[in-house]
Amino acid sequence: MQGSLVVGVDGSDAGFRALDWAADEAALHGVPLRLVYASRWERYEGTALALSLARPAEEVLADNIVGTAAERAGLRHADLDISTQVLGDDPETVLLREGEDAFAVVVGSRGRGAVTGLLLGSVGLAVSARARCPVIVVRGDRAGREGTHGRILLGIGDAAKGSEAVRFAFREAEARGGTLDAVRTWRCPAHETADHPLLAGAPGRHHEERASAVLDEGLAEETGRHPTVRVRRFTVEGAAHKVLAHRSAAADLLVIGAQRRQSPVGFQLGRTAHTALHHAECPVAVVPQPA
Repeated sequence: MQGSLVVGVDGSDAGFRALDWAADEAALHGVPLRLVYASRWERYEGTALALSLARPAEEVLADNIVGTAAERAGLRHADLDISTQVLGDDPETVLLREGEDAFAVVVGSRGRGAVTGLLLGSVGLAVSARARCPVIVVRGDRAGREGTHGRILLGIGDAAKGSEAVRFAFREAEARGGTLDAVRTWRCPAHETADHPLLAGAPGRHHEERASAVLDEGLAEETGRHPTVRVRRFTVEGAAHKVLAHRSAAADLLVIGAQRRQSPVGFQLGRTAHTALHHAECPVAVVPQPA
């Protein structure tokens, strides 16, 4: 059984955009929508305020935010199954915990306390890097957020066969009745010479053919499972993070598999996902691949 679609709400403009997108997504897939507000207000208001008759200001704010968010989502989709909860912990911890069995987690590109000039809030980046379910960061222009392009953009990585990102992208394209644009990039290594037997005459042709083979292999299984989805295949010379960011301007959703690496400061995303989360011109779905 599919879990709920979890969306973090915080009363910010970016949060409301994420809420609207999440409500549409939950209605599209027929899953419950769970609105979560995370705050450590009870740790900072102090015992005296907690024992007084007056409610802590942050508690009142939290209730107002989730109440307004629930009303907004209900007006957008009257039949949507909506639940709300205010949880006493930091947003990153709460969203990671709530996403354990979720259909997906949706966050805005900036939070209520985001520093002006930041391209992506720290919570969105951290949750995208560590969540066990797909994470969608709602960003980009209005056309992309509202799904007017009729197109899902999928970046095909090295381990595309059996990829959860490929499955996710096909499900999205099928549910929306849109086209799936699958892109595999390729490049000629700078140190490569044309005297190699496979590279004689056209150095780039070998790499393009390899990219095409990876693309076909990665899509084959899901193409058979979703015969109604129109798929367009593209092999493009260039760096994946640049190509996908550029093409996102004509997409409703960019889907990327999570390429996480362990570092001294914890899990971090690969360059392609990191660039997309900061620069894509449409919402971005980061889909983890189970070990």
